[in-house]
Amino acid sequence: MPAYTPKNLLLSALCCGALLLAPLGAQAATPAIPAPTACPSLLQQDFLRLQDEKPQSLCQYSGKVVVVVNTASFCGFTGQYKGLEALHAKYKDQGLVVLGFPSNDFSQETGSNKEIADFCENTFGVKFPMFTKTSVTGKDANPLFKQLAVKTGTTPRWNFYKYVIARDGASVTSFNSMADPASGALLKEIEKQLAAKPPR
Repeated sequence: MPAYTPKNLLLSALCCGALLLAPLGAQAATPAIPAPTACPSLLQQDFLRLQDEKPQSLCQYSGKVVVVVNTASFCGFTGQYKGLEALHAKYKDQGLVVLGFPSNDFSQETGSNKEIADFCENTFGVKFPMFTKTSVTGKDANPLFKQLAVKTGTTPRWNFYKYVIARDGASVTSFNSMADPASGALLKEIEKQLAAKPPR
């Protein structure tokens, strides 16, 4: 029978302690981290910001209800800028964002990006995100509007055509230029989508 010396007892205690603590240590080293909200394919694209032409990823709006609208400065519906800004201000804390895309596809947005930015800010106090002038119809339409057309089966027929993208980026509903930002079916759809649970 081996003699139990203080040295042997110490080594035995250290070995047993290491065996007992190993599983606990392994568990502690890999804490559960919630997965971030994935960016839906519809938003996986970049556009230049209207004010300074710096690239912006639409993925920053993942998990939000997004209203996409093609705008123009010299249109009978240009006054809708005011309603869109009011909508953005009222619901942004609930997860809404309005994205404006100026377009000359209907020959009513002839100014430069700087002129458009100044007009929107000085005339209507627009603070929702706006992007540089682009095409929204036909073969030259930007990638976002091409995808919106595929998802809804409809393209902008005039300025201030609107698309409401659900929080998950999968469901999209379109509204024509007559849809007032402050009332009716558009507002009802926005409130419905805001009430839906954010994706995990």
